[in-house]
Amino acid sequence: MQFPVPKRGTGAVAALAASLIAASIVAACGGGGGGDGAAAPSGNNNASNSTPVQPAGGYSPLYDATTQAMEQIQYREADGTLVTLVGMRPTERHARERGEAWDAPDAGPGRYLTFPTFYFQNRTFGLEIRDEVPAGRQKISFYLRVNQGIFDGTTFSLFRNIQNPEVRDYGWSLNYGFNNPTQGGLPICIEGQPKENCMMTVDSNWRTDPHSKLAIGDKIELAPAPRLKRDPVVDGGGSRYYSFEQLYVVGQGMKPWYGIVPNLDSEPIPDEALLGGQASLSYNYSEEPMRVFQQMSNNIGIANTQRFVEGRRLFHTSFLDGKHSEHDADNPVFTAHIGQLGPRYNQSRCIQCHTNNGRSISPGIGVKLDTMSILTAGADGKADPTYGWNVQQHAQDGNAPQYDVSIKSYETTVRTLPDGEKVELVKPVYAFKGPTPAQYSARQAAQVIGMGLLEALDEKTILALADPDDTNGDGVRGVPNWVTDPETGKTHLGRFGWKASKGSIRQQAGDALSKDMGVTSPVFPTRGCQMGSADCRKATAATAISETEIERLTSYLSLIAVPAQRSLRSGFPAGVRVSPEHDVNPDQIARGSLMFTQSRCVACHTASLKTGTNHPFVELRDQTIHPYTDLLLHDMGPGLTDTLSEGRAAPNQWRTAPLWGIGSLRFVQTNADQSVRLLHDGRARNMVEAILWHGGEANDARTRFEALPKTDRDAIVAFLQSL
Repeated sequence: MQFPVPKRGTGAVAALAASLIAASIVAACGGGGGGDGAAAPSGNNNASNSTPVQPAGGYSPLYDATTQAMEQIQYREADGTLVTLVGMRPTERHARERGEAWDAPDAGPGRYLTFPTFYFQNRTFGLEIRDEVPAGRQKISFYLRVNQGIFDGTTFSLFRNIQNPEVRDYGWSLNYGFNNPTQGGLPICIEGQPKENCMMTVDSNWRTDPHSKLAIGDKIELAPAPRLKRDPVVDGGGSRYYSFEQLYVVGQGMKPWYGIVPNLDSEPIPDEALLGGQASLSYNYSEEPMRVFQQMSNNIGIANTQRFVEGRRLFHTSFLDGKHSEHDADNPVFTAHIGQLGPRYNQSRCIQCHTNNGRSISPGIGVKLDTMSILTAGADGKADPTYGWNVQQHAQDGNAPQYDVSIKSYETTVRTLPDGEKVELVKPVYAFKGPTPAQYSARQAAQVIGMGLLEALDEKTILALADPDDTNGDGVRGVPNWVTDPETGKTHLGRFGWKASKGSIRQQAGDALSKDMGVTSPVFPTRGCQMGSADCRKATAATAISETEIERLTSYLSLIAVPAQRSLRSGFPAGVRVSPEHDVNPDQIARGSLMFTQSRCVACHTASLKTGTNHPFVELRDQTIHPYTDLLLHDMGPGLTDTLSEGRAAPNQWRTAPLWGIGSLRFVQTNADQSVRLLHDGRARNMVEAILWHGGEANDARTRFEALPKTDRDAIVAFLQSL
């Protein structure tokens, strides 16, 4: 089954009103350890510190009111009935199951957030929930909808049995099946069948004993367990799976949840902790914090779930041998992509640079920086004559020149804070085995969470934060980067990459495929694009990545969830070890948030924004999000200045990096603080170092941070670690 993706909206818009240009901003520090998108930009030398709020001739919004929605995820009927459609994927165990007994020492992670073999085919599905309680009736109907193939034996567990004190990890009050009257009453559900064939209803609240009437606000935990038709299984993979445990709130819909007393009972996460709005990821109690950057949006639609897993498969596929990075001996080889890797490249899979969908591997002295991008340009600002726009450090030909780039040493300085604390700052010095380029910039791959939500922000929302003339006198200017779409020639607002040099997820993905892997796509159809060829788009041969595949990859990157802020203390049962990611101090985090604001870090790291109404993924529309970015360029001072310009972004200008997810990096990057690297080139080894590198427009914010008592500086770090 193929799911087409609609094209982006077209049409230029007129100049924004002067009121937008001078709009107030919430005060701030720019740059810093965060980011998103694949790491491989293009560059030129036409940069300026006086970038206007909008370009001459206007710009084209990514999406407009004519944009077609991919699918519905919720609507109300005339009588008040609420219809919610939620996508599900297979997983191996339950939400609260860890790698050991709850009262035992840590022995290993659970298998709830994993992706089992063959996850990308025949295994995604969804529920259509018809909630008639808002219409005054005692009835909620659940319809199982299969995306591909046949399910045979799917069961459905509802209402966690929280009144039983023995229930800790899981335990259900209601277990049922989707019995199909057209299949002899057996629980057989088939792709494309009438939805009435596989349904069940509930007419009371099973969380109470005796049952009570269903009321708006009641909580219902949902946990389908799909089974594929067997003897044999259609594709040779496994047949029996669990799925995500979801929380449905009567009269409202699906809600990200966290665990409260008693025994981690499901409770909707408060809005202020939903960094990605309703697309946020619920708290995880299966001891798998290393996997929290890889999950789909909580509110994902049914068909979009299949788009997500197909795109994920491509993100994990080698363009050399077609093998999946997980279960490579069991997952089928993606033969269409064998041999598509370029003659020069950095890695053969997207996931190899974005560790667990996070960042590059932390660099060491003398080690090849092949999970980073080393962007290059000649003295004239055109592509470097040897490397093109990016150093590709591996070659398939063993006799090809060696283009290794490594760190040969660090320049070390010590900053003494007003209270006497000393902080060592290190700046990498690079060594090239090939010629040293006239201009270059080292960039670590950034985490890829929440990209769709940033793409869904209306251009006017972002531009209202710009203040190029510093009209409010706070020293923070914030200007947009304007980029040209390589496929259409239209001018778009830059959003992605360390200098906001990509206007869309599609462009960002196509750029990384070209520059980091030498893989062609409809975005950059020849390898000459990486080398700066003026006619690189004049291609007639088929590209390695087809239109279908670039759409799949874009859909996946659009729908990756942002973990909810871990600012709430969970209700673990007595005697249970509290997982490190949940061992938080809410009072300290609240103090840190206040100090972060009072230090004026929020002038660039804007705390709250609302997405627009035109994105093709309805999951991303009208969401109040907390990304801690304005997506604008800021002068970050000489300490962070390198030699390379990108679009209109000068060497001293950097996009305010989103901070959501920054606290999960210590788990995602191989579960160690020592593996986390912050800022564009990974020089900062912790939050304090990253802050102390801030200069330019962030001088005032950094100085305020330095002057705080250590307890308040520590509180800011605790706040950042909660994001």
